[in-house]
Amino acid sequence: MPTHTINFSAVLAAAVLTMTACSTNGSTTRADSTPATAAAATAPAKPAAPDPLVEAADHGRIQGDANAKTWVVIASDFQCPYCKQWHTETYETFLKEYVRSGKVKVAYVNFPLNQHQNAVITAQAAMCAAAQNKFWQYHDALFNSQSTWETMPQPRPVLDSLAKTVGVEMTSWGSCVDSGKMLPLIRADRDRLAQAGVQSTPSFLIGNEILAGAQPIEAMRPALDSAIAKSSAGH
Repeated sequence: MPTHTINFSAVLAAAVLTMTACSTNGSTTRADSTPATAAAATAPAKPAAPDPLVEAADHGRIQGDANAKTWVVIASDFQCPYCKQWHTETYETFLKEYVRSGKVKVAYVNFPLNQHQNAVITAQAAMCAAAQNKFWQYHDALFNSQSTWETMPQPRPVLDSLAKTVGVEMTSWGSCVDSGKMLPLIRADRDRLAQAGVQSTPSFLIGNEILAGAQPIEAMRPALDSAIAKSSAGH
């Protein structure tokens, strides 16, 4: 059985198709099309001497058939309202049509925005859940409860409650969050996405395109189907 690893190849001369998104300057981006040149994106970086917990988290935020030839990288911020919108409106259909069907494998890559006060701590909490193979359950729980914790000065009690709900082992999860050991991975995620031309959340790296914003599945299908066809043809 092949193992999952993230080695997302160069995203070159990407077309950034922008809808409503959370942007790095704190503004809301509205619909337009902007060309961008993207540098190589490999997500995430591997430390010289990898921590087993960090490695487990890296693998834990991937889902889909390991044999799928097409990667989809989701650049997201748990506090971004448009990331929640995409999760609510499109994510389940995307899973059903493309992930569970074996057409693509998908990786969640962190792009916490400075204007979101709880973006980093929620990313830490999710990656610590990923180390226990509970990332996607925690991911869902965070988006489903975003309105509860997004403005809290100290969201940790809610994050603890979500961890219990999804069934993580609380002692090791809590130690992981308190240690900050996921922070270098989260920073590396964000740096590589920025180098690739990502400027807002959510963004989707698919083949040679970056689709930015809370894209409906109808807008994503052309890029997804094209990338799958090219992968199948060996391009």
